[in-house]
Amino acid sequence: MHHSIEAKPYPFEFDPGCCALLIIDMQRDFLEPGGFGEMLGNDVSQLRRTIEPNRELLAAWRANQLPVIHTREGHRADLSDLPPSKKMRGKGNKTIGDDGPMGRILVRGEPGQDIIPELYPVPGEPVIDKPGKGAFFATDLGAILSHMGITQLVVTGVTTEVCVNTTVREANDRGFNCLVPEDCVGSYFPEFQRMGLEMIKAQGGIFGWVTHSSAILSKLPLL
Repeated sequence: MHHSIEAKPYPFEFDPGCCALLIIDMQRDFLEPGGFGEMLGNDVSQLRRTIEPNRELLAAWRANQLPVIHTREGHRADLSDLPPSKKMRGKGNKTIGDDGPMGRILVRGEPGQDIIPELYPVPGEPVIDKPGKGAFFATDLGAILSHMGITQLVVTGVTTEVCVNTTVREANDRGFNCLVPEDCVGSYFPEFQRMGLEMIKAQGGIFGWVTHSSAILSKLPLL
């Protein structure tokens, strides 16, 4: 059964039977005070405001036994999947693979690379460890979604203009309809937050739809 969710540029026809919640990179190093994100001079409060809306949406999603998938950006411990161009980007004193505030920066299995406790996956929820910005690049996300019969994605997480936007664009090219709740995505830069959302819904929804989590929650519970 379809449920019409108020969204921009026009209502999104939500089909719970083929829709998954995809939570992008809600990792400790990005969101927690003292992590790598803050070490770079970013205001983590800009991202932390997304935690509670995500927690509420995730709880409702789980209560309705709908599929949830989490992603984490990170690299192999030997950094064999880390392009030199990414390693050197930014020319900071600390780069990916170096020792950071919460273990080696963006290395799989390190504390800072893991998902924040408030949104931690439960058994049965796949976790995609991705080496790039997009969740489809060099991962098995596409295969998982195909096996699950998913055609729609509610995409949340951080950051709006980088990993969220890249993943929504990748998904769009693969035929998925993406709905992005604006209060559940965040950027360190308010102007990028605004423009990142504008880009998704521009030109009649060129990459997807933008809504507020309250509009989704109003259609839940389905039970």
